Amino acid sequence: KAEGQVEGEKVENPDTGLYYDEYLRQVIDVLETDKHFREKLQTADIEEIKSGKLSRELDLVSHHVRTRLDELKRQEVARLRMLIKAKMDSVQDTGIDHQALLKQFEHLNHQNPDTFEPKDLDMLIKAVSARQE
Repeated sequence: KAEGQVEGEKVENPDTGLYYDEYLRQVIDVLETDKHFREKLQTADIEEIKSGKLSRELDLVSHHVRTRLDELKRQEVARLRMLIKAKMDSVQDTGIDHQALLKQFEHLNHQNPDTFEPKDLDMLIKAVSARQE
């Protein structure tokens, strides 16, 4: 434990600079509420995380955690759609391909905007890893 840290106190992590930083933090916070997943996360090495092995553990989290992750994903998809709409409005170009714009957001599966699946966790981990390399 860090000196002066009170038990149960959250440690503030520095901003990652990612445009989906808030989403990333919220997903991690929700996943850490599941005891099983938290234990797996604490014992996993970086290669297990990057390879997607940890993402498969998502199938074992509680229903409450999955429901909250689904909600977070829907909020993030709505946020991205607002960004796309704002970009389209500023350009006023009707030839913009909506699906092509969505594909640039590699941190979630845009083809399934309603539920948070192991693929979403895998994509989020890979997007963060790619930015750090």
